Amino acid sequence: MTDQRTVTNQQILAVCRSNWEYRGIDDGSIREMLDELSAHLDDAVAAGRTPQDVVGSDVKEFAASWARARAPFARRLLRTAAMVCFVIGWLILATCLLRWTTERAVSVNDVAFWTVVAAVTVAWELRRGSLGLGRTLAVALAVGLPAVLLSQWLGGDGELFTLPLWAAPALLLPGLPYAVADARSRKNTAPGVN
Repeated sequence: MTDQRTVTNQQILAVCRSNWEYRGIDDGSIREMLDELSAHLDDAVAAGRTPQDVVGSDVKEFAASWARARAPFARRLLRTAAMVCFVIGWLILATCLLRWTTERAVSVNDVAFWTVVAAVTVAWELRRGSLGLGRTLAVALAVGLPAVLLSQWLGGDGELFTLPLWAAPALLLPGLPYAVADARSRKNTAPGVN
């Protein structure tokens, strides 16, 4: 009977881990949450209760509610907005450096593409968690490319405005703390690091 409860506990922990990873919770927080949940499950088994007494009948809903409590919507929205600015800042900086210029011309196509890709990415990340590089590229092709073609057909490709080089660091600054925290988290949870 104890072996069956251990397997059930492991299944609950596996479901929670995959849910939290899918929602974009950092690895350090996931480890803390799993350790805490494991302790609660072990205490329940020791007291003669079932794991369902701890997590309820729907493990996925339990994991989702804990993820929402761990990273409330307002905090996720702020982080996502800062990271969008961070990415746009890098794009402006890269364009200026590649073209060896101090200005970046912004066209209707640029605005359409990045607005649609950012809206879909932000909505996905706030609802489901991190997209990752592969899915981000798929989103860019699936929704961004049609937006560019539609804007090309409707508005042409004329220049709307230019962004000076100093706009890049101004956009990079809000996302810098989040980017550094993410890099540290990945470094601390790298395989082989205790």
